[in-house]
Amino acid sequence: MVRVYLDHNATTPLRAEARDAMIAAMDVVGNPSSVHAEGRAAKGLVEKARAQVAALVGCRVQQVIFTSSATEAAALSVAQKGRHGGVFAALPTEHDCLGVWSEVALASVYDLSGRVDPAWRETLPPGLIAVSAANSETGVMAPGSAVVGSSPGKAVVCDITQMAGKVPVVYGAQTPSYAILSAHKLGGPKGIGALINFTADDPEPMLKGGGQEMNRRSGTENMIGIAGFGAGAEAAGRDVAAGRWEEIAEFRNILELSLEAGSNKTIFVGKAAARLPNTSCILTEGWKGETQVMQMDLAGFAISAGSACSSGKVKASRVLTAMGFDETQAASAIRVSLGLETTRDEVLRFADAWLAKLRKHEQRAA
Repeated sequence: MVRVYLDHNATTPLRAEARDAMIAAMDVVGNPSSVHAEGRAAKGLVEKARAQVAALVGCRVQQVIFTSSATEAAALSVAQKGRHGGVFAALPTEHDCLGVWSEVALASVYDLSGRVDPAWRETLPPGLIAVSAANSETGVMAPGSAVVGSSPGKAVVCDITQMAGKVPVVYGAQTPSYAILSAHKLGGPKGIGALINFTADDPEPMLKGGGQEMNRRSGTENMIGIAGFGAGAEAAGRDVAAGRWEEIAEFRNILELSLEAGSNKTIFVGKAAARLPNTSCILTEGWKGETQVMQMDLAGFAISAGSACSSGKVKASRVLTAMGFDETQAASAIRVSLGLETTRDEVLRFADAWLAKLRKHEQRAA
């Protein structure tokens, strides 16, 4: 059985460009903090990658701070809340790496399609607010398909982890105060991420010691991971510019049409809103998402029932309940996320296999 990987929002295959850059970096012996020739060579690799990441996300090179993950980048941004009014609040649809820090219980500002209330800012308290550019479970993008910017009294940390490398990273009139992203979501290695600091001041570091990353995050740099991150970011940017994700959006639409033709009870969350080109959140009420994931795994397809950081937990999707779905509905969703390697044939094979499992589920429930 040839397996089909349809969980690219959880993690992506390592790009050849990233692998090559990492292999080359393994032979660079110097410490990036050393001033001799070997150290300067290592430093050069780190700074090349910093420029590559900056080019992908449209920021200045010095605004990129390498971290061990988007989760660490999120924690570093939240640690700056005192500069922005002292309160941190995350919208209820945010990824756990930001949601877990929220000090304020916010009401949902989304409708069933995932679209945000145009007056959403008015409902939030002053301080630092977490707002994603694209939701990892539904693929629904922020208004205007842009990175959410800060406004007077309401600074923003924007999660661009799912946006970067799939669609152009664009900004409105204002940039956010901070943005977070992760290499392994765009074809780079696991274990490396970045905080983009758009503010005029360097963030107060959580990790102190040697003063690496311009005194913003101490610890000897993960030079191999950083090199892979940079190469992956550059390759991802080329793919976005070349329009390669447009074909993937067509495949996603073919998938949804195929499932819709075979099931009159299935809905596609966020279909009416602007979405990432590769993401489909498929809700079939009464058929548990975790059961679907296991059945499709046995059939040779890797999918998920939500964010990879929470999909192992047997509970309803917090994102979907925040959007207004009830507990039963929210527990009945799966996420299928395609990649640039995904083919039309694979999508159709998945649709056939899923519909066959659905028919068996309906027969047992009858």
